[in-house]
Amino acid sequence: MKVTVVGGGIAGLTCALSLHAAGLEPRVCETARSVEAVGVGINLLPHAVRELAELGLAGQLASMALPPHRLSYRDRRGEPVWEERLGLTAGYHWPQYSVHRGRLQMLLLAAVRERLGPGSVRTGMLFRHFEQIAGGVRAHFLDRTSGLPTIEDADVLVGCDGIDSVVRAQLYPDERPSNGNGVHMWRAVSHHPHIFDGRSIVVAGGTPGAKFIAYPIEDPAAEGGDALLNWVLEVRHGPSSPAEDGHSRRITPLEAHTGLASWNLPWIDLATLVDRSTAIFEYPMLDRDPLPRWSFGRVTLLGDAAHPMFPMGMNGGSQSIVDTRVLAWCLARESDPVAALRRYDRMRRPAVNAIVRANRNLGPEEIITRAAGHGGALPTGEAEKIAAHYRKLSQATVTQVNDHPSWTVARHTPGPE
Repeated sequence: MKVTVVGGGIAGLTCALSLHAAGLEPRVCETARSVEAVGVGINLLPHAVRELAELGLAGQLASMALPPHRLSYRDRRGEPVWEERLGLTAGYHWPQYSVHRGRLQMLLLAAVRERLGPGSVRTGMLFRHFEQIAGGVRAHFLDRTSGLPTIEDADVLVGCDGIDSVVRAQLYPDERPSNGNGVHMWRAVSHHPHIFDGRSIVVAGGTPGAKFIAYPIEDPAAEGGDALLNWVLEVRHGPSSPAEDGHSRRITPLEAHTGLASWNLPWIDLATLVDRSTAIFEYPMLDRDPLPRWSFGRVTLLGDAAHPMFPMGMNGGSQSIVDTRVLAWCLARESDPVAALRRYDRMRRPAVNAIVRANRNLGPEEIITRAAGHGGALPTGEAEKIAAHYRKLSQATVTQVNDHPSWTVARHTPGPE
């Protein structure tokens, strides 16, 4: 079965690896003329790391990513509000990882090209539209190198083309624009000494738009040197001047220093953090309304094209990776691609839509928001209850992750439902 995957980001590349592992024939079509290691940090939760490990990437991930051991919520003074253990220290069989998004994407790209062949990822392919034809799907692209129209025929088309998905726009031509909650994120990576034990994700502040986040994504090259920290400052302000790409704008060091001037966190040198940042960009915090369907005939959506969510709980990328594994399992188990896509839709959409809605209500970060209003740590057990509820909703409790049957396709073996 041939599958056209629209989009060569983390979701699209993982989709290709998952489909190939299940015995299918995917080809990735990416708009950019080249795939480069750009971006900032991303967290992969244990349920996503399990899926990447089962795709044979455990060793490569371990060599390039850091496993955080704890999540520490703190107030604006930097004092602890609540903490929880993460990954292996929390009892999962797989770690949680913090990693540079660009390095992860290049790892996935190399794996796709090695396993599927050098022609498995076509770059410079601007997706225009699709049409469902007898026994398949025809995708129309503009080859940005030649300037000529190009057609890809396949049995199935998967839209992995992000929050502004063109595939989604064809399926839902009257959909409203993406939703903003008024929060803008200033994001960067910077060389700075490790904070705390060097294996902590720290979220300080309170309500959305008044938070500072930091975590390491790379250890120092030499003992006593600087680590590479990912950091985010959430701000609220009037509409920003539009950026050239419509999504992000460059923040000057002066602007960043001004934005951080009211913060006094004793365990991090914020001025140094800004000065050593290679580039700081502002992104609006956006999501889209949950959809009533992802799959239409032989076309479906996956990742941010299907369920863009506010970044509460570090869950967006991880859920996209799980999407790819479930989709591949469904396509391998069903002889009819249309039935397979309906099955994938039924198995994934309600659960992930629930996370989108939960993240609009702050998800697990309700803890730090309520603590700010409370003036300190919440009553005993309250924070744990909020965090446990979100993990269960995300199908990411220790038991759910450790005991779930594998999505790896194995002949004559019943799979999970």
